[in-house]
Amino acid sequence: MMERENHIADCDLWFSTADITDADEPYLASLLTESLELWSDEAEIHPFLQSAQIRFYGKEGDLLCKAGAVPPAGTERDAEQAAELAAQAGMQSVNPVRSEFGSLLAIGIPLKRRSERSVFANIVFIMELSEARSEAELQAYALHYRSCFYRAFEGMFVKDMMYQQRMRSKEAEHRDKLFLAVKRLYNEIEATSVLTEMLHSLEKLYPGSEAHLYLSQDYVDGDDRVRPLLFKNTAHDIVAQAFLEGKLTKETERDGKIRLAVPLAGKQAAYGVLCMCVRSGEWDESELPAFLLLADTAGSAFENAKLYEQSNLLINELRLINEMTKRLNQSLQLTEIFKFATGELLSIFEADYCCVLQLNDSKEFIVKSSNIPTMTSEKFTPDYGFCGIVYRTREPLIISDYWNSRVVTSRLMDNTGSRSLIAAPIIVKNEVVGVILVTHKLPNFFSYDNYKLLQVMSTHIGLAVTNASLHAEMRRLVITDNLTGLHARHYLNEQIQRRQRKDDFGSLVLVDIDFFKQVNDTFGHQIGDRILVQVSNVIHSSIRAGDIAARWGGEELAVYLPGVRAEQALRIAERIRTHVALETDPQVTVSCGVAEWSTENEKISVESLFYCADMALYEAKNKGRNCIIVGGTA
Repeated sequence: MMERENHIADCDLWFSTADITDADEPYLASLLTESLELWSDEAEIHPFLQSAQIRFYGKEGDLLCKAGAVPPAGTERDAEQAAELAAQAGMQSVNPVRSEFGSLLAIGIPLKRRSERSVFANIVFIMELSEARSEAELQAYALHYRSCFYRAFEGMFVKDMMYQQRMRSKEAEHRDKLFLAVKRLYNEIEATSVLTEMLHSLEKLYPGSEAHLYLSQDYVDGDDRVRPLLFKNTAHDIVAQAFLEGKLTKETERDGKIRLAVPLAGKQAAYGVLCMCVRSGEWDESELPAFLLLADTAGSAFENAKLYEQSNLLINELRLINEMTKRLNQSLQLTEIFKFATGELLSIFEADYCCVLQLNDSKEFIVKSSNIPTMTSEKFTPDYGFCGIVYRTREPLIISDYWNSRVVTSRLMDNTGSRSLIAAPIIVKNEVVGVILVTHKLPNFFSYDNYKLLQVMSTHIGLAVTNASLHAEMRRLVITDNLTGLHARHYLNEQIQRRQRKDDFGSLVLVDIDFFKQVNDTFGHQIGDRILVQVSNVIHSSIRAGDIAARWGGEELAVYLPGVRAEQALRIAERIRTHVALETDPQVTVSCGVAEWSTENEKISVESLFYCADMALYEAKNKGRNCIIVGGTA
């Protein structure tokens, strides 16, 4: 309690010593006028104060305010001159000064400061000579007025203190709201949530304001406060100016509203512009730093959220790419690869339609896989539609709205009613071997990220195609004899064994070139190789597409005839024997051994079949060659 009383005493002491200074002169006139109201209320019992004319002058002799009665008609000029004389004389003295002018008497009483006792203003009483008052009485009135003046002066300090206290409280409250807004912004990890929170914070910090956000690339659907950033008339558009110049832009509209535009930027880039419109009476320039801080914080938070979303997107894309690559590499058949890729692309991009086209040997694009049954196996020239653009440019393609930007005619887009498209080339050994087309019925459906992801995935599909092609080529080389073009012996064994598990019967023909060693000794090995090729060509032309011809070893060749009895095999062997004798140069003949297997046999095996055919061939050689012997049933 004692501490509180001492504090009050200190406050009273401070007010009692506070004094007006030269720095307070701009407020002097208003203080004098305010003091008159207090003085008039307290001095209304004095009739003299109601009839006298009272004027207040500053140290420079300038009239600050006046009160009291109105000068009688015709005496206005006399009263003014009398007052001015008294005021001017009073500036040279700290005592009352009298001045008579005509029938009027003016007495100036100096108003002194509390501390220095110097004069800060003059109060001049103007009265008729007949109603003159003594200087002592007028000094008493002046002292009373001086006390009212200092009460008003002290009240000004109190009002200012109260105003400062209110402003500090308002600033603290504003700072707390701003701190919470900044905290909430940094707590958000989704870009959409950051923008929503920022606009919500602006509504709380600046009630009655209108806020809009203009984004350069991301548009939040469903919130009309978030709009695309357009550059139509940059010279008169503060939003465009703020974005291009990278700084705050401000304008006052015709209705008096203040419009502020500040870039929404992070460390890496500017993402848009925050624009706020407030009524001029509700805006204080002192709030500008808080507005800029909120925009700067929102820009950083938005960038962090975008980076977080992009990292998640990249992780998800890498996972998808890894899974798809793993699945693609599990298959070495092109048909399976294209079919799997179609299903995966439809799922990943949530697309309506997908087509995978391959460039065939005739330089035509053929649809190898699609979820549109009517388009399967369709063929297109390399210059047709979007596959033609991708083929020529060797670059991926994105179409936002096919209906409004029909750059080419597309049967795929027209037949399905699609409006959005992304496409990418399948490149193998630096050559375009195919094209991927992914579409959707809605416009602007695919994003730029989808476009980039398809480009990456098409690369992996191309690698899978390369692997499948290399595997097919390697298998062809493994199962093919390089000289004759016939299959290798192990491939023939595998195929006979496979057919014996599913067929009821089949035949094997072994073909041996007669006196082949003499051919090599007489004409050389190059001619011998040529004879081997000629005989192999005769065999190729004498059998069906499903029959299997192989090089058995050296000059011995073999033909397996699935589903063929020995009688028919004999006729095929005879055709081979006859054509060899007619079509080889130098001429050679062949001997043939034929054997048959069937499910009726007790023992079915590749070895027993070869043994029977080999025995028949051995017999044909012993009988003079250039003949055919049909052996027993294996």
